[in-house]
Amino acid sequence: MNKRAILKKIIAKLVGELDVYVRAAQYSRAEATHEQNKPENKYDTRGLEASYLARGQSKQLAELEAAIVEFEKIGVRKFEAGDAVAIGALVAVEQLGETAFYFIGPRAGGTEIIHDKQEILIITPQSPLGEQLMGKMAGDEPRLKLGGELRPAKIVSVE
Repeated sequence: MNKRAILKKIIAKLVGELDVYVRAAQYSRAEATHEQNKPENKYDTRGLEASYLARGQSKQLAELEAAIVEFEKIGVRKFEAGDAVAIGALVAVEQLGETAFYFIGPRAGGTEIIHDKQEILIITPQSPLGEQLMGKMAGDEPRLKLGGELRPAKIVSVE
């Protein structure tokens, strides 16, 4: 697969999400400071709740911005035969006759993209699956703990 195109799609997806969070954060900030959200009594928490939402969306916005920067920095690393799974790897894992593709990224775990009609899930080394895949090589047959149970798998490729 063309990893340069995959990276571009990942960055484009994150930029799209960033645009949504910018608008949502702006709306939440406006809502939190709107005159109608001033408390009418000590039990009225509308303004406080809106400010919590605005703060959470601002944190998510900062996380997305950092993820975009890190994905722009990692570049396209060519993995050779025998190279272990690391950040920047596109890993094909076969389980129960089906092959799943994972891109090991520095952030933005859980983000999905479609490339050449194939779903690719971004996982980080800190995720449960990412931890299990790090250091593995093409041809390895680990038992991966997924959904609370160990399942046989095969690392088909590390690109």
